Amino acid sequence: MNTALLLAVGGLTAVGLYLLTGRSLSRIVIGYSLLGHATVVALIAAGGLAGRPPIAGGAALEDMSNPLPQALTLTAIVISFGLTLFLLALARRQRTLSGDDLVEDDLEDRRIAAAEGSGEAGAR
Repeated sequence: MNTALLLAVGGLTAVGLYLLTGRSLSRIVIGYSLLGHATVVALIAAGGLAGRPPIAGGAALEDMSNPLPQALTLTAIVISFGLTLFLLALARRQRTLSGDDLVEDDLEDRRIAAAEGSGEAGAR
C-alpha cells in the first residue's frame, strides 16, 4: 500500500473516530462520513496496481485487475450514503423536537451506573 494512502486512511479514521465521540449529531454525521471515506480509500488501496479488465480470455490471469475490491468499494459507498441519510434524518428530527442537535444523557444509563457503583448490580 502506498504510504500516502496509508496516511490518508489513518488520518480519516482518526478524525472520524474523534468526531463520533462528540455529543452533537452534526459532528457524528461528519464522523461517520469520514469513516466511510476511509473505508473506500483502504479498499481501493488494497486492490493493488491497475491491470487489464477482468474479462475472460482478454488477458493473462496475472495481468488482470482484481474486481473484488471494486465491488466492495461500491458496496461501502452505498452503505455509507444510506447511513448518512439516516443520521441526517435523526439529526433533523432531534433539532425539530428539542431545538438543538445535542444528544442528551439517558437517565436510565445514569441509574444503572449508580447501581453498579453502589454494589446493587451484583445482587440481581
